[in-house]
Amino acid sequence: MNTTVCIIIMVCCIIGSGYFSATETAFSSLNQTRLKALAEKGSKRAALAYRLSENYDKLISTILIGNNIVNILVASIGTILFAQLLSDPDLGATVSTVVVTVMVLIFGEITPKSIAKDFPERFAMFSSPIIRGLIVLLAPLNFVFTQWKKLVSKLFKKQEEEKMSQEELLLLVEEVQQEGAIDDDEGDLLRNAIEFTDRNAEDILTPRMDLAAVEVNDPKEEIARVFYETRFSRLPVYEESIDKVLGIIHLKDFFTPEGITKQPLTQIITEPLYIQKSVKIDDLLKLLQQNKTHLAIVVDEYGGTVGIVTMEDIFEELVGDIWDEHDEVIEEFTRLDDQTYRVDCTVKFDEFNEFFDLNATTERNSVGGWVMECMGKIPQAGDQFDFDHLHITVAETDGKRVTFITVTTVSSKTTDETE
Repeated sequence: MNTTVCIIIMVCCIIGSGYFSATETAFSSLNQTRLKALAEKGSKRAALAYRLSENYDKLISTILIGNNIVNILVASIGTILFAQLLSDPDLGATVSTVVVTVMVLIFGEITPKSIAKDFPERFAMFSSPIIRGLIVLLAPLNFVFTQWKKLVSKLFKKQEEEKMSQEELLLLVEEVQQEGAIDDDEGDLLRNAIEFTDRNAEDILTPRMDLAAVEVNDPKEEIARVFYETRFSRLPVYEESIDKVLGIIHLKDFFTPEGITKQPLTQIITEPLYIQKSVKIDDLLKLLQQNKTHLAIVVDEYGGTVGIVTMEDIFEELVGDIWDEHDEVIEEFTRLDDQTYRVDCTVKFDEFNEFFDLNATTERNSVGGWVMECMGKIPQAGDQFDFDHLHITVAETDGKRVTFITVTTVSSKTTDETE
């Protein structure tokens, strides 16, 4: 065979090898959402690339067949070429193997794959018309390999494909955020949405001690005062004890155009929605929508009132704190000096854990509950204890609960020092 012809065939085969390698990398690395968006904007090549990527099995089969054909051909032609040039078949085969391997690695694998990895959508759109023609051309071989794949699948039963775990989703959000595709606020919103189904009503409720409620026999002037001071649009109405909630009174029903309503309270209250504290908040959101109410009473196994959950509490789990002009801004972590913080004990313990870089676990939801758990008693102002690298002092109490603590950090964790 003519030397020039051999070289031309080998160059064409190496170019073909590079094309197939780059196409494989491009289609395995591309972002289908981005490609679909380009297709919707009118790009015909993007639309074709998107259709090909959806039938990935046939696509990859065509690429592998084509890649193997050109690689085998370049190896065979190379052996013939070098055997003729060196006049020694054994030496020619050895030299051909070394030269062809190096050439294929550099120009048929590494270089094209690196380029395609950096510009996957662009290269996929470029190669789509060619690979579509090859899919048609190699259809008979594709059919044979498809049948073979079905036979292998029957012999080796494929396990059910596992869904992406929550941890993987959170890691994906973190990666996308680091790449700059989304900002911090969008990342927080996505993380909140992913973790949304993990939270229960007890994680977001307003505890009974903090409830603003009225007794059914309270004077209407007193109820009006509670509405005015709390700025709430709804208040639970109980009889004798907060454990016996009769219903919910709405601001618009209590105040009429003529002033305070003349009707008895029992005639204008709406029936409350009772839920267990273990209800998932996504299920709770559906319950509130079905019952056309914005507030649910959380009860324990004995029917006692644990607290309330509102629609706003649920939304805040997704979008963060929602403030209006009547809300009092409370600093949850107030820095007093370089090592000391004043902490509001209504803060969720998970946030406290993260803020002070702890790995502590507790079944209590709030910092106040955790403090009582650590001390094993009802704390009093001035009580102190150490935990990990923190020195904690009870700053303020309200009856039987802790309202504020001061937390002092030390330079190194006590657990490390003792080791």
